[in-house]
Amino acid sequence: MENVLLAFSLTLIAGLSTGIGSLLAFFSRKDNSDFLSISLGFSAGVMIYISMIEIFSDARASLIKELGSRAGQWVTIAAFFSGMLLIGIIDKLIPSSENPHELHSADEIDNPAEDSHHLEQIKKREKAERDHKLLRMGMFTALSIAIHNFPEGLAVFISALKEPQIAIPIVFAIAIHNIPEGVAVSVPIYFATKSRKKALIYSFLSGLSEPVGAIIGFLILRPFINDIVMGIVFALVAGIMVYISLDELLPSAREYGKHHYSIWGLVAGMLVMAVSLTLFA
Repeated sequence: MENVLLAFSLTLIAGLSTGIGSLLAFFSRKDNSDFLSISLGFSAGVMIYISMIEIFSDARASLIKELGSRAGQWVTIAAFFSGMLLIGIIDKLIPSSENPHELHSADEIDNPAEDSHHLEQIKKREKAERDHKLLRMGMFTALSIAIHNFPEGLAVFISALKEPQIAIPIVFAIAIHNIPEGVAVSVPIYFATKSRKKALIYSFLSGLSEPVGAIIGFLILRPFINDIVMGIVFALVAGIMVYISLDELLPSAREYGKHHYSIWGLVAGMLVMAVSLTLFA
């Protein structure tokens, strides 16, 4: 029982570290578009690097070990692009707000200077559209990170049960990784809702999937989970993260700030993940 409590505590610490990243939202101005651009680029860099370098590689290694080299690689590729297809379908099924440009009347377009009230309404609709887009982006990011953290939590929990002394450095490494993931969730939600509380809550919730995965896995799923299932899940998550980064994060990063800011953020995100993966390998 003591080992179970220790394993759960370690998993909880790793998961809730996403909230540390979300605290960055408390120190940013609501109208700081340059910070938003850099942060969105940073988030994309984090997600692309960890997906392609760590998650995809782990998935491929696991599947090759179980299925053989050729079959394992094909299953990894299929699962990766299936993740992209899945999140693309979800993106299409979830209704987005109407394009503000389609809501403009002919008078507003032809004679915008004649009516300042119409101009004000146009600006409000455009701002509402941007905020809605940011909110959806934050939600998708939170969902993908939560899915990623679920099996990760199970892996940490099981390793902590077997060898607690080995699990502690693993938990520390995962906690370091989860901090920038918290940034990826909290920043778009904060700028969309102007609520630090909501940004913090959603970031913590995405991290909570780690201890939840540990509990569910330990009580229910453990007999059914094997390296093949874990490999497919990780490949799916890698595809989801890359899709969100390319379809949502990077375009928005360029939209809200200068082009080079988003690229600097992207490179910084990749560098942070590269260093953390190397230090705690």
